[in-house]
Amino acid sequence: MLKICLIGLGKTGREIAKMIFSQRNMKIVSAMCSPGSLKKHIDLGEVIGIQEIGIKIEGTNKLEEILVLCRPDVVVDFSTPEATLKNSRIISQMGINMIIGTTGFSEGELDKIKNLAYRNHTGIVYAPNITLGVNVLMILTKLASILLNNYDFQISEIHHREKKDIPSGTALKIANEIKDGLVYLGKDISKENIPINSVRAGGVVGKHEVMIVGENDRITISHESFSRKVFASGAIHAINFIQDKIGFYEMSDVLSLSKIIKDLYAHENNFDANNNLENLIAADIQ
Repeated sequence: MLKICLIGLGKTGREIAKMIFSQRNMKIVSAMCSPGSLKKHIDLGEVIGIQEIGIKIEGTNKLEEILVLCRPDVVVDFSTPEATLKNSRIISQMGINMIIGTTGFSEGELDKIKNLAYRNHTGIVYAPNITLGVNVLMILTKLASILLNNYDFQISEIHHREKKDIPSGTALKIANEIKDGLVYLGKDISKENIPINSVRAGGVVGKHEVMIVGENDRITISHESFSRKVFASGAIHAINFIQDKIGFYEMSDVLSLSKIIKDLYAHENNFDANNNLENLIAADIQ
C-alpha cells in the first residue's frame, strides 16, 4: 500500500484526494496546506466533502515533522511555486519521491528542482501538463512544426479567473515543442517568438489551442479539460510511476507516449526509428 502525503488542497488537490481514496493500492497518510490557510486543523474528509477520516490538515511549517511521523512513499505537491521550492528541498533531502503539479516556475527554479532529484537520489515527476490529452496535443504539435515549418504557429489558452501564472506552464511547454521542431529543420527561433494569447475568465478548467496557419489553409489542434478529475487521474498515474524511480521525469515519461509512437513507426514502416526523422517526433518531451 503506497502511503501518500498531499500538499495543497485547492480545487485540484481536493479532487486528487478523492481519487486516491478510491484506489486499492494507495492511501493518504497526511495532508498539508499553507501555514495561514483556514483549512489547517480541519479533518481532510470534511474538506473534500466526505465523512471524517481522522486525518487533520497541518500547515507546511511542520512539513519535516509530519514527514518523519508519517513516512510517506510519495508526496504530491499542488501548492505555489514559492512553497514547492521550499518543500521540495526538505522532501528530497529526506529521500522521499514526489509529484509536482505546481506551475509558474522559472527555468532556473526548474533546474534547482531537477538537481535535487539527482543529488539526493530521489524521484521527481514535474507535471504542469498532467493530463494524457494535453500530452497527445504536444506530440501532434511537434509533428506539425516539423512537417509545416513554413506555417505560422500561435497558442491560445483559457483558464479560470483565479489561475495566477500567465501564460500557463502547459502553454510554455507547447511553445517549446514548436520551437524544437522548427529548430530541428534549421529555423532560428526561440520559444519566446511563439505568440501565446492568455485569457483568465469565469470557471474554465483549462483549454489550450494551437493554430497553424499557412497561405491557403489553417489547422487547429486543441484540448479542453471539462473536469479536474482528468488532473487527478494523471496524478494517480504519476504516483504509480514514480514510487520506485530515481531521477527527474515528466508526464511523457509517465505515459510512455514516446515509446508508443516509436513502436508504431517501427511496426508500420519496418525501420529503425532511432535513426529517422520520426525519432524526433517521438522524442521525450523535454
